[in-house]
Amino acid sequence: DQLLGTNNNSNVATPVPTAPVSRAGTPPPQERMTYFTDADKAAGGTHDANVPFTAHTRSFIYGMQPRAVQGMLDFDFICKREVPSVAAMIYPFGGAHVQKFYWGTKETLLPVYTTLEEACAKFPEVDTIVNFASCRSVYQSTVDIFKHSSQIKTVSIIAEGVPERRARQILWEAKEKNVLVIGPATVGGIKPGCFKIGNTGGMMDNIVSSKLYRSGSVAYVSKSGGMSNELNNIISRTTDGVYEGVAIGGDRYPGSTFIDHLLRYEQDPNCKMLVLLGEVGGVEEYKVCEAIKNGTIRKPVIAWCIGTCAKMFATEVQFGHAGALAQSDLETADAKNKALRAAGVVVPDTFEKLPLVLSQTFQSLVKKGTIQLKPEPETPKIPIDYSWAQELGLVRKPASFVSTICDDRGQELLYAGMRISDVFKEDIGIGGVLSLLWFKRRLPDYACKFIEMVLMLTADHGPAVSGAHNTIVTARAGKDLVSSLCAGLLTIGDRFGGALDGAAEQFSSAYDKSLTPREFVSVMRKQNKLILGIGHKIKSRTNPDLRVEIIKDYAKKHFPSTPVLDYALQVENITTSKKDNLILNVDGAIGILFVDLLRNSGAFTREEAEEYIKIGTLNGLFVLGRSIGFIGHYLDQKRLKQGLYRHPWDDISYLTPGNELGRTVASLDSINKKA
Repeated sequence: DQLLGTNNNSNVATPVPTAPVSRAGTPPPQERMTYFTDADKAAGGTHDANVPFTAHTRSFIYGMQPRAVQGMLDFDFICKREVPSVAAMIYPFGGAHVQKFYWGTKETLLPVYTTLEEACAKFPEVDTIVNFASCRSVYQSTVDIFKHSSQIKTVSIIAEGVPERRARQILWEAKEKNVLVIGPATVGGIKPGCFKIGNTGGMMDNIVSSKLYRSGSVAYVSKSGGMSNELNNIISRTTDGVYEGVAIGGDRYPGSTFIDHLLRYEQDPNCKMLVLLGEVGGVEEYKVCEAIKNGTIRKPVIAWCIGTCAKMFATEVQFGHAGALAQSDLETADAKNKALRAAGVVVPDTFEKLPLVLSQTFQSLVKKGTIQLKPEPETPKIPIDYSWAQELGLVRKPASFVSTICDDRGQELLYAGMRISDVFKEDIGIGGVLSLLWFKRRLPDYACKFIEMVLMLTADHGPAVSGAHNTIVTARAGKDLVSSLCAGLLTIGDRFGGALDGAAEQFSSAYDKSLTPREFVSVMRKQNKLILGIGHKIKSRTNPDLRVEIIKDYAKKHFPSTPVLDYALQVENITTSKKDNLILNVDGAIGILFVDLLRNSGAFTREEAEEYIKIGTLNGLFVLGRSIGFIGHYLDQKRLKQGLYRHPWDDISYLTPGNELGRTVASLDSINKKA
């Protein structure tokens, strides 16, 4: 709320949570977030049309462009700005919220608004907008921006493919509103040490190598955004660096032209040299010639028009930009280079000699004292994203998780090394998938079939058992599927369904100790312990559980051997002689048969088999199988539209004070009434 604000009519910057720090440069080391106070944000001054970008310039980003914003904030940080150059983002297609970005190695929050009106009200110091709207919507969004021309003085339009009619409309309305427009079809511009538009300058290592983190003396204007990066590099190597650079865009109707920016540079006393990088097509370079001839521009100008190779082609050539086509002899690169040279501009013979003439002109200005060389500041350290540093092999760290069963990083999902396409091609079924994800290996077909049989047998056992009952009650209380399923699963334990692991451990341990079945029963009785996997509420020796019979018969037919099952059946003979329902139940049968499967299938060592029993694998089978039934009960109750369940009174024994142990204590009043 503090970041986004609640009062749409507010005329002050949004208050931001304050931390025990007044400047971004000195946060306590343990503080992960960086905060900026209102005093920091209000540090801007009055707008100067000749100097639109300063170290205090703040901007809005129109569109959801987190990568561009992060690039601008990284530039701000290495330039040691007091506050970020981006005040907020404007994104009409989502609700107001905040986005997290890096400020150096720490983090900060930027608000996202749905309307420009709200953003302008919260941040009255902002005078620049970088418009990332698409070519289809950029006209309307720019017109909306012009409605705030009393505050917004500079607009950069990034979109390519803006219809020429719309571009001309933007151009003339910008002139009427006295707004500087850079673009369309531009990467933007940069003022070293102060401000950069969007993705101008490229990656941070390129910005640092071109020394764009501090101001120089040379200002340039170019049509091409890509060539502006080349100019940054050339100027940094041959002079004291870039003072300001703008790429006006390659369309036929840019919002601002070469002469607009060169006239600004002429009026800026901190700019000592001007560079113009023109190209084939258009006649804007001739306006520069006139300005130099009539004395409007007096500072040294170095220029080159790209596209001199066009004369090598038999027909006119359309180069990359929409405006890079000579429609007359005046628009050729050769003609414009010749005219510029005649006007007194320093024009090299070829583009390859541009660095030489830049160096010569710069050195002459240094000798005259026009340019005072300054000590080179310390090269700033570049904050590197962890993912990038890891890709470059610069850092390492222990993984937070280790996974050995599945890999989703490649082109195809892998289950324990088996491609998902092969899972279907070889038709390994649910049992095969479970063997890969639970045991990290392909089990024999009979083992996979046994797993599927277990899931089918344990899928459900009616609505009366505790797990299904809980699921039904929760579903009827209006809860969702996951909540209802969890309510049922939480009942699974030694008393209900969770005896698989316990039965497997007890019977296999007794078998391994060479206890006779009778000795095993006697030991458990002396320890007052139940034999897990023995006993059933309903089924008995004379009324056997067919589920147990099915898996016993399958194991006898397909398993290599069943020694633990044979041992358990001998124990059953002893227990049923005492009570008819002390039979081997389905939990016990599944657990015991899984011990035989793990030990005798040849797929596991004895140690691996014991480990899988100890870590709960067998109970996992019951949980997985019974989840099928619990979900079925949930869907059944929802389908039947059953209401809230309330247990009937006549099924509850109320043993309240005065009624304990079946006694009824009559009051004196009740006795008198009966009398």
